[in-house]
Amino acid sequence: MAKSGLASRLYRGEADLNIVGRRKLWFAVAGVLVLIAVLSFAVRGFSLGIEFAGGNSFQVPASVGTLDQAEDKVNAALAAKGDGATVVTAQKVGGTSGEYYELRTGQLTAEQANEVKTEMAQSFGIQADEISGSQVSEAWGSQVTSRALLGLLIFVAVVAIYLILRFEWRMAAAAIASLFTNLLLTAGIYSLVGFEVTPSTIIGFLTILGFALYDVVVVFDKVQENTRGITASNNTTYGEAANLALNQSLMRSLNTSVVALLPVGGLLFIGAGLLGAGTLKDLGLVLFVGMAVAFLTSILLATPLLVLLKNQDPRINAHNKRVLARRGAIARGELTPKGAPRTPAAAEQAIDAEAAALAGAAPKVGARPAGKRPTGARGGRPTGGGGNRPGGAKRR
Repeated sequence: MAKSGLASRLYRGEADLNIVGRRKLWFAVAGVLVLIAVLSFAVRGFSLGIEFAGGNSFQVPASVGTLDQAEDKVNAALAAKGDGATVVTAQKVGGTSGEYYELRTGQLTAEQANEVKTEMAQSFGIQADEISGSQVSEAWGSQVTSRALLGLLIFVAVVAIYLILRFEWRMAAAAIASLFTNLLLTAGIYSLVGFEVTPSTIIGFLTILGFALYDVVVVFDKVQENTRGITASNNTTYGEAANLALNQSLMRSLNTSVVALLPVGGLLFIGAGLLGAGTLKDLGLVLFVGMAVAFLTSILLATPLLVLLKNQDPRINAHNKRVLARRGAIARGELTPKGAPRTPAAAEQAIDAEAAALAGAAPKVGARPAGKRPTGARGGRPTGGGGNRPGGAKRR
């Protein structure tokens, strides 16, 4: 019969991927990636939108030309009247009044903004009142950041309480470590690539935390099922049972991630890329990156970290040692597993032991049979009379 493919074995949970056994490799990779992300934070920083860095926003009717043409003319107006400011981002936006281009620039004073607006109107050949503008202070972005951090702390606290009540504190610690790793790696990708950080990005970061938590809970539920009462037997270590749970839930997690990434990918690549819906780009980007990283951290980091913490438990540690000692005895031939065929040496030892037991139980020459003796007053004679009379006969 042909051997089943990897996909079929994954669906049946029989792939036997040694994920937990290679936890040192996953920890090393995660550590290197987190270090790169932290260095990127310190060296490159983030590309902050005008909501966080402060700036001006101009809305120009889309009828003036293409987006690239509009951006070039606005940059020319800024070079003339904007004191060195440039266009930071440009996107096409649709509204009730029609489509328009939104161009965000660096910080301008009120007088500079009016001069740039007049210069833009002359360059585009339209009236100045057809161009709308607004100014955003960086203080607003600071308020958004502080509230987002407060929401993150509340979320982590609620998650920790739930996981402790639902599972145990070690699972809560492993899940929270996985969540923070997910945040750091996603933020590191933003820093390295130079993606712009906007309020939509912050909302996306908070959203991916819930998705990452769902993945971890699904895996931990299977781990708890496989390890319930594990110390009652000496067949499987805690790490092996957890690795089996990973293999059994891997395809489910993969399917969930793919199903979740498909609409987000459509939102990002079709909505923002092809259709030009720029307002969807920031949210779609952080969701796509964060969900992909969440799947990897929930599989390669959360459960191996849980096994590392559980192995520090004296009860689990003693159980693992018993399992390994039993396997060592079986490998040396000192112990035969239950139900396994005996080796010739073990069978010969069993036959010798049985023969010795039978020899010790055989009667000696001249000895009476070892059967049950009839009860009686003398030498086994029947009670109630003398001689060979039946015990039930009475003298007259």
